[in-house]
Amino acid sequence: MLSHLSQEDLSSKTTNELVIEIGKEFLKTPYVEKTLELPGEEKLVINLMGLDCTTFVETVITLTRLAEEGEFTFEAFEKELKNLRYRDGVNEGYPSRLHYFSDWIAENQEKGILTDITAKIGGSPYPNAPSFMSENPKFYEQLANPANLAEIKTAEATIKERTYFFIPKTEIKSLEKNIRSGDIIAITTSMSNLDIVHTGFAIEKNGRIHLMHASSKNMLVEISEKPLSEYLAGNKSHSGIIVSRLISSSR
Repeated sequence: MLSHLSQEDLSSKTTNELVIEIGKEFLKTPYVEKTLELPGEEKLVINLMGLDCTTFVETVITLTRLAEEGEFTFEAFEKELKNLRYRDGVNEGYPSRLHYFSDWIAENQEKGILTDITAKIGGSPYPNAPSFMSENPKFYEQLANPANLAEIKTAEATIKERTYFFIPKTEIKSLEKNIRSGDIIAITTSMSNLDIVHTGFAIEKNGRIHLMHASSKNMLVEISEKPLSEYLAGNKSHSGIIVSRLISSSR
């Protein structure tokens, strides 16, 4: 993929156009869950042969930023991905990974990688106090370590203190004119102890906004058959979306 990108003339493309072009390269890539949940010491996992919804988003953003910067080495890929995936861009063990996607959004906004545009395009306040990980440590092997669990609780408390906005799913159709192809879509949930249950990229298709994502239902990277608003309407636990837009990293 890095070699392929290095041979393309990408200079005329906007950041969002790059997201779509690079994202489409991964269509039909198999969906593989929990690729980052490995035993032992926390490592920067890179697996382009099998993606879940978050690793698909991270991979496409990493490649987009490298394309804009004209950096096509594996070392540059590792550095960019690590910066996205970990708090302050530093792997300091399991708890330093940005496990909650709303935390991922806020932290990467602080790094200057993206902007959460949800409030700007008509979003409503989103009460966000995730606690699923600390309440269910049995699902996470690394949380058997009390120090790791304590750090996750600290991260949850930090998220709770922030102000978030979302677009309720009943309002997506009327507001989707403000969403661009290539924007990051994070799907919120009505479950009070979780924040985001799925993520992908907005993509325009037949004049409507759809979702390009790694689908756990169809087990591959795809573009949703239904427009985004209808995609969410079909799932009771999906409450709405948070929309973020990448900031150009061009030199």
